[in-house]
Amino acid sequence: MKLHLSALNCRMITSAEAVEAMVEVVPWEEVPESLEQKRIDYLAERKRPLRARYAYGIIFLITNLWAWFVRDYAQRVLPELHYMKSCGSGGNDCFHTLGVLRVSLGSFIFFFLMFLTTSNTRKLCEARNAWHSGWWGLKFFILLISMVVPLFVPSDSVQIYGEFARVGAGIFLLLQLISVIQFINWWNKYWMPDEQKKQSCSLGLFMSTLFYIASMSGIAFMYSSHVMKSSCVLNIFFITWTTILLIVMMVISLHSTVNRGLLSSGIMASYIVFLCWSAIRSEPANEECNRQKQGNVNGDWSTILGFLIAICSIVMATFSTGIDSESFQFQKDEVQEDDDIPYKYGFFHLTFSLGAMYFAMLFISWNLNNSAKKWSIDVGWTSTWVKIVNEWFAASIFLWTLISPVLRQSKVMDHEEPVQELDNSAVP
Repeated sequence: MKLHLSALNCRMITSAEAVEAMVEVVPWEEVPESLEQKRIDYLAERKRPLRARYAYGIIFLITNLWAWFVRDYAQRVLPELHYMKSCGSGGNDCFHTLGVLRVSLGSFIFFFLMFLTTSNTRKLCEARNAWHSGWWGLKFFILLISMVVPLFVPSDSVQIYGEFARVGAGIFLLLQLISVIQFINWWNKYWMPDEQKKQSCSLGLFMSTLFYIASMSGIAFMYSSHVMKSSCVLNIFFITWTTILLIVMMVISLHSTVNRGLLSSGIMASYIVFLCWSAIRSEPANEECNRQKQGNVNGDWSTILGFLIAICSIVMATFSTGIDSESFQFQKDEVQEDDDIPYKYGFFHLTFSLGAMYFAMLFISWNLNNSAKKWSIDVGWTSTWVKIVNEWFAASIFLWTLISPVLRQSKVMDHEEPVQELDNSAVP
């Protein structure tokens, strides 16, 4: 059954007040049926924003593909842009690196407008909920305008946006990292043994072993494939330091004062090994320690497949971070009511606006001056160091999540001991 917004009751009253009001109007035996029907209506209304988030994900995927097209092929396919004053001589300022930044700016404008118009939405009956979940014709028109407007922006202003996009992409990586760590902690609690549920630890132990085997296999693979010579000092440093971080996380997780088990540290170990491998893969192809072929200008099938997988990974990372607003709530014990929205719309669109900056940095390899090669994404020394720093930052935050509860507990105990001594001295 399709529910119109006008049929929703937007008054913020408690369940007890609702029942009391209905008792005065209708017989008591009809009250449970009315409340149940209202709940069914709310559940039907909640499906609309749940479906809408996939539509926004598709829009974000289309903008990613459009940015790739503008970077690699638009100069030949769209000769009309050559005559635009803002595109410079020959239209070069609307293609390649600046072309990607213009597409990114258009995507940022659209999702930031959605953030401004849906922020602080709380109830399904609000008009902002209808705007987030519907009005697709108007939103596609706004999206089209948002994509066209950056074509008239001067190149110097686009360069300034590119500097801001670096910062926004860094913030996006931080949000993504927090989301990943929260997911790891949730998964660790899910697989840990529970006496009440009579849940065995054998499955959790198996998963821990699996992740550690995958991590050590990844370390061995990187040593064999990316350290062909003893002169590959930087790769040796990256891989060795990742191995040290892996061991440190395992030891701290198993320490008696922490006692967090091996599952969470095993998952994080696999994650930082993946980041290290991805960083080494981002090294320029002409380096002697990188086995990637330099001659693939047009791209072979493996390069094209890897490129498409990378684009899908960008979209999935943005989507999963956007719907994970619970990881960034300061009050996590809030009671979810039937008429509450299923996720935070403002945070969702803000994440996508930052994701627009992030995909621009990947397409231009974080370099505002040089244009990336065809079918390449996130390749260059800047990209390598961004991923390495992200890996180290991820390990540091994870280690802090392991140690901080112990430090807080020790401070509480140190504070309670003097109070207890004062109480004992006061007793005659």
